[in-house]
Amino acid sequence: MLKNINTLVLSLLTASFLGCSSSNSKPLSILFSNDSTAIVITEIDRPGLLKLQLLNPQDSVFSELISVLQTPSEKDTTIREELVAGNYLVTDTSIVFTPVQPFVKGREYLVITHINTKFGDAEQVAKGQLSLGVKPIQKSLIR
Repeated sequence: MLKNINTLVLSLLTASFLGCSSSNSKPLSILFSNDSTAIVITEIDRPGLLKLQLLNPQDSVFSELISVLQTPSEKDTTIREELVAGNYLVTDTSIVFTPVQPFVKGREYLVITHINTKFGDAEQVAKGQLSLGVKPIQKSLIR
């Protein structure tokens, strides 16, 4: 299992680094579905998406790559920050996260992902300004 995770992470990082010169310059899109029952992640680099399509959606790799947390907000500070349990579905163009319990209207959720993260882009490589670590992408969504 650990070998599969290490292989996937290495593959995704390699694909991300090679993607520095990719023509896909659109940022990762993280939004609620139209009916707000799921979170949809699109604009994923094609090599990374192809690798994810080969995995079982129940694999723990998905929870390592994408975390959804319910977070306290200014409106309701009594809520604890908790990981939201759910299922993942990989389509031809996106990853869909569907929670076990429905999202609560008015509540804030934080999505943290390492999908499409890079050490740097082509300009940073040329200037020698690469990051020492990969920083996750974070997006706050209010249902």
